[in-house]
Amino acid sequence: MKINRLLEITLILLNKGSTTASELADRFQVSTRTIYRDIDVLSTAGVPVFTNKGSKGGIFLLEEFALNRVVITGQERDSLLLAVQTLQSTEYPEIEAILDKIGGLFREKSVADWVSIQLSPWGSGPNVENKLLDLKKAILECKVISFDYINANGILIRRDMEPMQLVFRNQTWYLYGYCRMWRGMRSFRISRIKNLVVTNKQFTPRSDGALTPGLLEGIENGEPDAEYKKYVTLKLRFQPEDLYKVFDDYDEEEIVRNADGTYDVTVSFPEEEWVYGYIMSFGCYVEVLEPPNVREIIRERMEKALEFYQK
Repeated sequence: MKINRLLEITLILLNKGSTTASELADRFQVSTRTIYRDIDVLSTAGVPVFTNKGSKGGIFLLEEFALNRVVITGQERDSLLLAVQTLQSTEYPEIEAILDKIGGLFREKSVADWVSIQLSPWGSGPNVENKLLDLKKAILECKVISFDYINANGILIRRDMEPMQLVFRNQTWYLYGYCRMWRGMRSFRISRIKNLVVTNKQFTPRSDGALTPGLLEGIENGEPDAEYKKYVTLKLRFQPEDLYKVFDDYDEEEIVRNADGTYDVTVSFPEEEWVYGYIMSFGCYVEVLEPPNVREIIRERMEKALEFYQK
């Protein structure tokens, strides 16, 4: 459509400052005569565009010109950029062009440089990114996948799944879809998915496959009775040495400073295996004050770990 071509010509000039009629003609698969008519239309509409002839000639835009930015605030712009950068990190090929257009709109060539999103954890190889790309392809092309999965109980089972959605929550990627083994909707932690194979088997997306709150809370499942988790409210006391980790996970208003320099945090989590691992990741710098049953579980596990070092 002509209006789309006019907008894109303006965006190209905003980014590059100048171009030639032949370059635009090749890009839009039209004649140079059509391009010059487009330039006349832009000029009539008030866009300060002009042409110069000769070896250094071309189509130019006044440097002071920028599209009206009143329609979008700086905060909205940054939110848009963050979303686009997140998509770019999963290697959507069209994102680079979108970032260029946004830069042109705001006359800021480095407008996208304020954030870099990398999904691979520290120490990981390229397989993490490849796995996300394979899953994205399977979802978009409706291809059945097969993989090995280790559930929270340490059981390794081969799964066949109809993938529907990638979910990023609590700094972790999950895969949501229809598990053919359990004949129901399930969610799986991507880091536990091994030996992933995207098959050539097609599936029809299920109309009743909406992601439910229960599956989000019990997201590391794979067993039919693990979809819904009960919550446990923890009261944790942290030593000053680990305060920086506390600030990683909690807002300042959630942290209570005690007279002796320790810090208390009260938080609710779905009670499952990862909660105990999370608490123990703080080592000797955290104490479970409540509830008593979780405090006892942590004590038993620390005693068991100590046995390995006392042998």
